Amino acid sequence: MSRRSLLAISGAFATVALAACTSKDPLAQQAKAGDNKNYIAGDGSVTEYAPADRSKPVEFSAKLFDGSEINASTFPGHVTILNFWYAACSPCRLEAPDLQALNTEFGTQGVKFYGVNVRDEKATAEAFERSFSLTYPSVMDKDGGVLLAMTKYVPPAAVPTTLVMDKQGRVSARILGTADKSTLKALITSVLGEQ
Repeated sequence: MSRRSLLAISGAFATVALAACTSKDPLAQQAKAGDNKNYIAGDGSVTEYAPADRSKPVEFSAKLFDGSEINASTFPGHVTILNFWYAACSPCRLEAPDLQALNTEFGTQGVKFYGVNVRDEKATAEAFERSFSLTYPSVMDKDGGVLLAMTKYVPPAAVPTTLVMDKQGRVSARILGTADKSTLKALITSVLGEQ
C-alpha cells in the first residue's frame, strides 16, 4: 500500500475520531474512558434506512482469506450481510454462533454473509472461524480498505458492526455492537420481503 493511501486512511479515521470526540454519544464516551479494551463496542443500536433514504449501491473490492476476490458489484440480486469483526473482540465472539445460525437459515433464500476482518492475520482469522464453525467467507481488511470504502455510505463506527444490504446492494440497516439474533433475523426478513 502506498504512503499516500495510508495517509488517506489515517486521515479518514482521524476525522471520524474527532467527530466522535466532540459528541456525547456512547461510542465517544467509551473512547474517552481509556479502559484499554482495544475496541469501541457499539451499544446494539439499530438504524434502519427506508428505501427512499438509502445511498447508492456500495462499491468495493477486496480479497477473501482464501485468496479469492470479492467485488460488491455482485451484491445486487441478493440480500447481503457484512459483519465487521476480529478474533480478540469479545462481542464478536459472542455473536458468531448467531451469525452462523442465520447464515445457515437464510442461505437457501439467497442471502449472502461475509465477514470483514479488520485486524487479524490469516492464521488467527481462520482459527476463529474454525472455533465457531463459520462457513461464510471473510475479507482481509487489515489495511482498512473496505472499512474506508463503507464510510461513504454508512460508517461502521464500532467493532462489531453488522450491515444489511438490500437486493440493490444498498445499506438498509446497521447494527452497532453485538447483533442480537432476533433483531438481525427481523431485518433480513424485512428486506427479503421488499419488492
